[in-house]
Amino acid sequence: MLWGPDDEAWLIDPAAHGGHRETDLAMLALFGCPHLDQVLTGYQETAPLADGWVDRVGLHQLFPLLVHAVLFGRGYAEQALMVARAALTR
Repeated sequence: MLWGPDDEAWLIDPAAHGGHRETDLAMLALFGCPHLDQVLTGYQETAPLADGWVDRVGLHQLFPLLVHAVLFGRGYAEQALMVARAALTR
């Protein structure tokens, strides 16, 4: 679902996939989900996420960041580099 500025849900994402749920959460965080805290609370109440999931968010974001760097430029490239470096220091 996507939310408009009026906080009303207005679209169901037709590009849903059967991937890892940590990837879904990482994408919501990357692109600014306005209700991310509520989504995370729902996940934790329904089926708690595995230990260390927060540490893996960057890894799930790396590929989309690289794609966006190719398509949209330097800002995403710098963010991708920062995420990659953080992953390598763990």
